[in-house]
Amino acid sequence: MSVLGQMDSFRRVFPTARRNRADLFRWLRRRPQLLAAVGFHEVALAASAQVDPRLKALAEIKAAALTNCEYCLDIGSAFSRALGVSDAQLRALPAFRESSAFDDTEKLVLEFADAMTRTPAHIGDDLRRSLLAAFSEFQVTELAAAIAWENHRGRLNQALGVRPSGFSDSDFCAVPEQ
Repeated sequence: MSVLGQMDSFRRVFPTARRNRADLFRWLRRRPQLLAAVGFHEVALAASAQVDPRLKALAEIKAAALTNCEYCLDIGSAFSRALGVSDAQLRALPAFRESSAFDDTEKLVLEFADAMTRTPAHIGDDLRRSLLAAFSEFQVTELAAAIAWENHRGRLNQALGVRPSGFSDSDFCAVPEQ
């Protein structure tokens, strides 16, 4: 999917917010340089476009589930669906290793997200070798940046009390994990 295709999915999802639309903006507007940096980082990740956006969405929703960010799970579930992630896959996230809902590449991406998000984060040599066998160095870099950014989003949103906005009210929403 092109950058324009990704932007189209953002354009379709953002207007579906039913409440608490401006929670994060209310905080970040107090520090305009941080608001600009967050916006720039979001655009840079989307524009990188070396990794299938669906795989990035899977990685991000897994990280959101592990950081227990309700806003991230709400919007991430909607974005994931817009990019082709099925409800069955969202339901299977906690047990992705044993699930037939994911192919080997998807499981590898989810394993990477899991390893990066757990505390302490640990990316073993075997996982890194598997990633480099499946993806280019550019793609691994983009995946790592997307997962790290989702960890940033989740922790920032929790610290500031950003609430879910109802993006997934009428659809299945991924759930927090331990």
